Amino acid sequence: MAFRVQILPQAEVVTFILSGRFRAEEVPELQRLFAVEENRHIVLDLEEVKLVDREAVRFLACCEANGIQLKNCPAYIREWIATEPMLARCNAGRSRRASGFMPPEENFERIFYGRDDFK
Repeated sequence: MAFRVQILPQAEVVTFILSGRFRAEEVPELQRLFAVEENRHIVLDLEEVKLVDREAVRFLACCEANGIQLKNCPAYIREWIATEPMLARCNAGRSRRASGFMPPEENFERIFYGRDDFK
């Protein structure tokens, strides 16, 4: 089950329709896509997402905390987001950075993987 992103741009909103299996390795590509759209409101349509891993759920929680709308979010993902403690560590309330609203790259592993031992 491959991961796929379809982009539907509109005047002030861009919708990313995600489908398939969403895993941690897809996060950097989404960040790059978000950076291109930094002047538009971002919506993630999750209706066709079938499987997610924990890092993807943490990423989605941070997206939502930073004002990105999660549309058609499956109930199991919504429940998982609600139980993830990572939400408190997101940079909620800050404006999106050019890197796709996420923390500086040097902090990515610490924030999304809970690790401080990266190089």
